[in-house]
Formats: sequence, structure tokens, C-alpha cells
Amino acid sequence: MATRLRPQEQPLVDDIRLLGRLLGDVIREHEGKAAYDLIERIRKWSVSFRRHDDSQADRLLKRTLRQLSDDKAVSVIRAFTYFSHLANLAEDRHYIRRRLFHERAGHQQTASLPHAFSALAQAGIAPSEVAKTLAKSHISPVLTAHPTEVQRKSILDAERSIAQLLAQRDDIRDRGPDALQAEALSDNEMQIKARIVQLWQTRLLRFTKLTVSDEIENSLSYYESTFLTQIPRLYKQIERALGTHRVPSFLRMGQWIGGDRDGNPNVNAQTLHEALRRQSEVAIRHHLRALHYLGAELSMSAMLVPVGPAMQALAARSPDRNVHRTDEPYRRALTGMYARLAATLAELTGAQAARHAIAPQNPYDNPQELLDDLQVIRQSLLANYGQALVQQRLDELIRAVDVFGFHLATVDLRQSSDQHEQVVAQLLQVAGVQPDYLGLSESERVTVLLAMLRQARPLRVPQASYSELVQKELAVFEAAAHLRQQFGPQALRQYIVSHTESVSDLLEVYLLQKETGLLNGPLGGHAYDAPDVPVRAGLLVVPLFETIADLQRAPDIMRAFFSQADIVPMLQASGGEQEIMLGYSDSNKDGGIFTSTWELYRAELALVQVFADLGRARQLTMRLFHGRGGTVGRGGGPSYEAILAQPPGTVGGQIRLTEQGEVIGSKYANPDIGRRNLETLVAATLQATLLQHEDQTPEAFLQAAQRLSDDSFSAYQALVYQNPSFAEYFFESTPIGEIAQLNIGSRPAARPKQGGKAARIEDLRAIPWGFSWGQCRLTLPGWLGFGQAVHQFLARPPAGLKRAQALDLLRSMYENWPFFRAILSNIDMALAKSDLAIGSRYASLVTNRRVRDQVFGEISAQWHRTAWALRQITRQNDRLASNPALARSIRHRFPYIDPLHHLQVELISRFRQQSAKEVSDRGKRGIHLAINGIAAGLRNTG
Repeated sequence: MATRLRPQEQPLVDDIRLLGRLLGDVIREHEGKAAYDLIERIRKWSVSFRRHDDSQADRLLKRTLRQLSDDKAVSVIRAFTYFSHLANLAEDRHYIRRRLFHERAGHQQTASLPHAFSALAQAGIAPSEVAKTLAKSHISPVLTAHPTEVQRKSILDAERSIAQLLAQRDDIRDRGPDALQAEALSDNEMQIKARIVQLWQTRLLRFTKLTVSDEIENSLSYYESTFLTQIPRLYKQIERALGTHRVPSFLRMGQWIGGDRDGNPNVNAQTLHEALRRQSEVAIRHHLRALHYLGAELSMSAMLVPVGPAMQALAARSPDRNVHRTDEPYRRALTGMYARLAATLAELTGAQAARHAIAPQNPYDNPQELLDDLQVIRQSLLANYGQALVQQRLDELIRAVDVFGFHLATVDLRQSSDQHEQVVAQLLQVAGVQPDYLGLSESERVTVLLAMLRQARPLRVPQASYSELVQKELAVFEAAAHLRQQFGPQALRQYIVSHTESVSDLLEVYLLQKETGLLNGPLGGHAYDAPDVPVRAGLLVVPLFETIADLQRAPDIMRAFFSQADIVPMLQASGGEQEIMLGYSDSNKDGGIFTSTWELYRAELALVQVFADLGRARQLTMRLFHGRGGTVGRGGGPSYEAILAQPPGTVGGQIRLTEQGEVIGSKYANPDIGRRNLETLVAATLQATLLQHEDQTPEAFLQAAQRLSDDSFSAYQALVYQNPSFAEYFFESTPIGEIAQLNIGSRPAARPKQGGKAARIEDLRAIPWGFSWGQCRLTLPGWLGFGQAVHQFLARPPAGLKRAQALDLLRSMYENWPFFRAILSNIDMALAKSDLAIGSRYASLVTNRRVRDQVFGEISAQWHRTAWALRQITRQNDRLASNPALARSIRHRFPYIDPLHHLQVELISRFRQQSAKEVSDRGKRGIHLAINGIAAGLRNTG
């Protein structure tokens, strides 16, 4: 049934038609009219089937696609892939357009700072209290590399240009019709077409596998396009709303790229050096450009305006002796500052500044020295009628230097606990301390580790021979110590321990810090170089609890860790904080979405109590680091709702969360959308901190959630891990094998077992697991188990309740409990992005018909049961009834993704039936192009 177009959607439809028409022109010019006509027929059939349930169109579509040669299939795939990319740009522009409309009309958007400040004011919270909260807050989005990231930087750059041209097109229209408007629109259209020609002639796929260096460069492009400019503007927006001059910097960026070694043998000490060197170059070059522009603007003459003594002194210290600037103290000072910063760039990175009025000299020792000079300029301008000159470029530069420093973003280190224990075992064995550390019990390990931490002498024996693993791991710690000295302590702060299962997993990392000078003295003692200074750790050791079992043990592990003598005093001396990372991906793959989310909720509440039990004298700040992925099945979904759904007391102004894969592009490639997403994080954190107090969730809600979790877990496990046919179905019905061959992320798609490749669901990484289910449009990790759990809850209601009352209880939970409402919203989103009809096409790839029918039949039954459960609880028959923006996106975009699915299945079928000699490179490339196009169309990966 066709959906009537709403008037506010017309500009979006116009942009999509414009981009589609220009893409069609390019295809006709490059591939010929016959190819264009073929693509156009496929497009019309797909739209007709999707929007009108036209069975004849569906038959024609499938028959035509089956008959395509590999060459023609690739041409069609390229067309629909690029259309997906272009439709994304049109959607992004429309999002900004609608946001601006609401702002100009005075409407408050829910996930915005104005809405948050209004809600806080209504609760009686004064702006001064908000400012005080922000001063103690720490909010950090952390960009991570991604095993299934499919975008090339060349494509991203061209798309950014098109996005800017679409914004320019709106500006041309907004100024009203005049003699020049038609010409301006025509010129704009020609420029857009030029960029589409560039896209069509640019290779979508890489010839070689993505390296860590490539991943570093890709991530840095988001800083150049968005973060370096938009974060200072966000601070300005906050200060304006609070009516305060200065809010301390609480929002900073984090990075995993170059420091995340877990499962990635390509990350080492060299990549860590490269990451910080390139980050520093990007940050300092940004500061240099801003200084250059300030020099052009601050041309004031001392003959016309007074200048204070501090400003005179700063100008006098400058080596700039140009006679044309003798009466221009600001320019002389800025020329000297530029020379110092250029020398800093050369010293830290080996790179040279773009321009030199005078030779680089006298580098800054740290960002604070540059900030001090900028503040001298600021104070002089404010004191001498220059306030208008302060508020734009100068204030933004001061904020940028304060936030990004010379390091740009904090790089996290991460490694698996089993690697640390191997290193420690060898160090202890060679030193003659403990011949069989791996054979010790947990309590024995803790005793040995604490004893070693309390000794001043190192474990390493000079001239002793150590394994490659030991040398590589210790080199990373030594690099971290050196880089902290070079770039400052904020450059490297967190060390994440994957698969934390015990206290010894944490103590081992502190021992490795002691071995490499990152722990500045023996535990319980004083610093080596300052007898009156307590021992501090350079890196905060962050446990990562990933599986369901790990989450359940997390509170006990942290309680036992804090109970060890001298641990809490060392943490207090090291910053007074303890960060804990919670893994959404593995826990979901382990037990399904509902159980994963519920166990995360329970773990967070229990951890709050652990920190509370420390008491005032041993108080530490708890910060939770949420390892959320892009898809719902990996903790994805709207960040605003996710933060507000956190248990009361668990945010407290402190939150870090990962941003991954295509989600980074969709959130931050466009500067305006990037700032809106950052604004959302701040707004949600403030509301969760100041408006949520004690947990007042009714006991009946908690008991019902536990019951749903138990039944959901059982249903999920029964299909994924206990059904003997499921693994065969998964590996044959999804493009997981083809994904592994695609030159995407630098990290392997699976955790290999000794002696061979991963061949089980258990060995597969959670990210490609979710990616594969998205490609075949079943999105199984985002909903499986919930429908069965609701069915059983209503079939066997809690004691004292009848079926109707049990349903009323679930409805009350949905209406009154943000946690439960957020889960159902995410499940709704996963179902909306799924398509059983397309999923059945992928099921046809399974060669064993019995396996295919049995497993897909069960998946289909569970899907319908989950859809039924959502209708019962929410009383909404349509998917995404509460999320019209996403519903609109799906309505406009999904008809153009369908052909990609059909072609992917067709090419995979050919590929798997052919021998290695018969497989055409063109056909293989078509599969990989379809993976790219589908990922772009769905706007997330794993």
C-alpha cells in the first residue's frame, strides 16, 4: 500500500530525485543507454514491489537479475551502491534542514541542549549547578577501528563535497528568486554532477587489505572535517545557554586506532608511535592555521588603541622584526607564536609548517604555554574595546588548544588478559621467582603479583632471552612511557584489559607498568624520585567485562580488587577514578539482546554499590565505558535514549562510549550533524546525572525483567548454540566467508584457534557476526529470544496474576520504565530493518534443504513471535511508529537496496558453485561491491 508523501518530505524527495537523475546521466554517458535502461527497469520493479507489493514486478526483477552476466551484474551493483551513498547524503541534508526549521520556529527538539536545559530548569536546577556538574564531568566518544568497515577515504572525501553542495543549494533557494538564482542553481548542479562523475570513476574497493596506517588516516579525517571545529562551537553554545564565561573542558575525544592490540597482530609499538605522531600533526596544523588567520585579523595599531603591559611584553619577546609591523603588537606576537608552534610541530612530528614569516624557533614545551600566550592576547583585547574580536576565532582556538592540546585525542591501549599472563609468566620464570605461574590458583597468583609490585627491583634479567610476545608487549609499554613524556599524560591514559575474569588480570598490567617505568614506585611505597609523593600509575587499568558470565562476576571482581592492600590509595593518587568497560557485543552474541541488556543493567547497579561501599575515606569516581557497536545487536541505537535508560546513579557526569564503523561516518562525516550528535551526548548525560536519583523501579518490574531475561536466554541459546544445524545454516546462508576475503578492516574477522581458523560460532568475533546478519537482512542479534520470552511470560503469568494482568504489567513497564522502553525501541528498529522475504533468498544458499527449512523456519517463527510481542506491549501495529525519521529513511531508501541483496545472493551462488579456476574476478568484485552498498544503505555494519 502506497504511503502518502508528507509536505515536509518534499525537499528530501527533490534532492533524491536530483541526485538520482544526475547519477542516471553519468551512467548513460559512461555505460551506454542499454545499461541505463536496464538499471532503470530494475529500479522501477524494485520500488513497485516494495511499495505496492507487486508480485509481477518481483518475478520480473528476479528473472532479470538471474540472467545478468557478471559484468552487467557489477554495473548494476555499482549503480545501486552509489545511489545508496547519494541517498544518505540527501537524508543528512534533510535532517539538518528539519532541525534548523524547528530551531527557527522555537520548537525544542527532544535530544538537544535547549530541551535538556529546559527540563533541568523545570526541576529547579539552576544554571550554576549545571556548570558545577559539567566542571566535574568527563564525556568522551571513542573512535575505534572496525573489522567490517567498508568505506574508502577517497569516497568519503567526494561525498563530503556533495554534502556541502547540497547545503549550498539550500542557501541559494533561501535567498529567494532573483536574476542570479537560476544561474547559481545550474552551476551548483554542474558541480554536483562533477563529483558524481568522480565517484563513478573512483574504485569503491581496495586492492589490498586495510592497514593500521590506513585506519589512522581515515579516523583523522573526521577530526579535520568535524571535531576540531565543532567541539569548540558546542562549548560556546553551552556557555551561552548557561550565561557563564567559561566551562572547564569536559568533552574530549578518544581513539583506539593504533593502540588496540586485542586480536590484531598488526598493532604494536610502531603503530602507537605513528598514531600519536599523526594525531599531533593534525592538531598542531589546525592551531597553526588558526594563528595565521588571527594574524590577518588582529591588525590593530598601538598608535590607535591602547595595549597592556603583558601584551607589550609578549610582542617584545617575538623575534619578528619586520618594520611594517612595528606598531602592530598583536601581529608581532602572533608571528612569534606561530614560529614557536612551527618548531613544536617539527620537534614532535618531524613535519614542517605550511608557511614561515620567520624561521621556526623556541618550541613550546606543552600546550599550556601556548594557552598562556593566547590568554594574554585575549585579556588585552577585552581591556581595549576588542570583545567582538575575541568571541569568534580566538575563543575557539583557546578552546581547541585546551581540548585537543598537541595530542588531539587520548589513545587507549587494549590487549587480552591471556596475553598479559603469558608475558608475566615468562618474566617470573626467567627471574627465578615462580617457575609455573600459569599453574597457580587465583589466590596464589594475586599473592605473587602483589609481592612483586611491592618490590623496587625489576623482574627483567639483562642479557636474558625472551620470547617475541614478551618483547613485543613490553615494547608497547615502553613506547607508552616515552609518548606520555613527549605528548603529555592525556595522550595515553587508559589501558583496557579484554576478557577480564579475575583480580590477577588487572594486577598483571600494573606489574608490567612497574617493569617499564609507568608505575613510579613500588606499591605501598613512594615515588622513586620524590620520597614524599605517593606511588602513581601512568595508565589507568580498565577491566572489560564482555560475556554474560563476566558481567555477572564484575561486582565481585571489583570488590576483591579494591580490597587488596594499597590498591585504593594508589588509585586515589593516580587521579581518584576507576573506569570500567562493559561489552555489549560479546554479551549479546552470548545470550541475545534482552539478556545482554538486562545483565548490563544489573551489573551497573551492583557496581554503583561496590563504589559506595568504599566509604568517604577511600572514595573513587566510577566511570563506565560503554562498548556499544553500530547495530542494535551490538548495543547500537539512539545514544540519547540509551544514556537516559542507564540505571540511576550510574552516569554521574562520567561516560565514555565507542563509535564504530559506518556509524562514525553517519554521525560525524557531516560537521553539522556531528555537532548535533555531540550535543545529544552532553544533553543526555546532564539529564541522566541531575534528574535521576535513587532507583525507584518497582520490584514487580525487576522480577518481570529477570523472568523475561531467563526465558529469552534459553530461547536464544536453544537456536544459536544448541541447534546442531545452526552453524551450518549461518556459514552458508550469510556472506561471512566473502566478508572475510574483503579488504576491509585490518583486524581478522575471527579469533583463530591454535592450529587453524575459526570454524565455530563461538570463535567468530561479535562484529562480523552482526555484520553478516545485517547483510542477509535478518538482523537476528537485535531481536532473537524476546518474542518467545513474552509468549512464555503471558502463558505462565507471575504468581497471582492472570494473563491480561501480566500483559498490563508489561505495558506499564514500557510506559513508565526508560530501560524497558529503550530495549523495545531497539528491537523495533532491528525488526524494521529486517526482511524475511530477502532473508529467505539468502536461505536458498544453504545446500542441505533439511537444514535450510528447519533453521529458517525457526527464525521466521521467532521473528513473527517477536513482532507479535511488540504489538501487544506497545499497542502499535506499525514498525517505528515512535521514530518517524527512521521510518521515512527506510521508506525512501530500502527499495534501492533490494536489488543489491538479490544480486549478492545470485553472485554468491555462482561463486560457491564454481571451481577456483572458473571464478571470475569481476563476479567476486560484484559480491564485495554489494556488501559495500548494503552496508551503506543500512547505515551501519556490525
